[in-house]
Amino acid sequence: MTIGCFDSIMVEAPVSEWSVESISGILPKVDIIIPLYNEEEALLTLYKQICSVIDNLPYEFTLYYVNDGSTDGTQKIMQGISERDSRVIGLELSRNFGHQAALTAGLDRADGDLVITMDGDGQHPPELIPEMIKLAESGYDVVIAQRLDEENASFKSITSRLFYRLINTIGDTNILVGAADFRLLRKSVVEALRSMREYHRLMRGMVAWMGYRTIILPYQQPDRLGGKSKYSLRKMLRLAAHATFSFSLIPLYLGISVGAIFLLLAMAEVIYVLRFWVTGDQASLAPGWSSLMFVLLFVGGSLMITLGFIGIYIGYIFQEVKRRPIYLVKEKQPGNEITDKNGEIENKGTRWK
Repeated sequence: MTIGCFDSIMVEAPVSEWSVESISGILPKVDIIIPLYNEEEALLTLYKQICSVIDNLPYEFTLYYVNDGSTDGTQKIMQGISERDSRVIGLELSRNFGHQAALTAGLDRADGDLVITMDGDGQHPPELIPEMIKLAESGYDVVIAQRLDEENASFKSITSRLFYRLINTIGDTNILVGAADFRLLRKSVVEALRSMREYHRLMRGMVAWMGYRTIILPYQQPDRLGGKSKYSLRKMLRLAAHATFSFSLIPLYLGISVGAIFLLLAMAEVIYVLRFWVTGDQASLAPGWSSLMFVLLFVGGSLMITLGFIGIYIGYIFQEVKRRPIYLVKEKQPGNEITDKNGEIENKGTRWK
């Protein structure tokens, strides 16, 4: 039987009404990972869009839907889709661990020759999948889809541009502006990503840091299929903090620089005071309470900022050495498992040793 997309879904229908055969394993395998968080309005439409693209391609596709602690009907719809299409494997996390953790959960489970990651809101157009695969077959290890933003004055657009400019200025890794998590990775790149088990994750930075042969595929971002953006200001600030403190030591160097500046100012003050003693004009050294308080407050504030930077890095170290799982799986559909050298299924809720 040919696998294809269905037009509607009744999640209460028995599985036997939707019998779907698996594709032969002789075809090249392509896995698609889609994190989901409260995407009940977009999920089914996006699934049909993906099916319309991949049904006619000569590859064996597997779709991994990762439910990142959704509180709406996302899980129910996801289960209904997976029951009716053997290409779809659902993975439900125990709570909302965040977009980057959900991507990690999917990457840990995928075993295709090529792996594509994309968002579940429909703003990553599935129509790019054939072109991404074609570019990978031409020899590229990583295909990054870059969003072409029109110049606008929206708050999110402005802060996004400022974020990329900041991280590329202070960091050692250049992160492409407008490149989110819509990308294709070869299996070797996925295996390399699996070896990077840091708790605070920014996939776009990690992929850029690895340095595999990369090509950019620009696209115009369509509107969301439904719902609203899940990236609140708080989440955007958290992501920016992960990027800053995971890929740069500049904040620490900044603290050292501020300390050096104040040391030079102190030396200048010593020379200034000694001038009065050398000229015998000590009477002119009237104590200035306001200037003294200004210096104390300024130096104290600088010290607190520097200690704050150090504290953040120590906090990151503390969270890393605890070696807590990046995510925990509540429920998963049967599917391909990654096994260790003894053939035992790896626990993908824990860090790899």
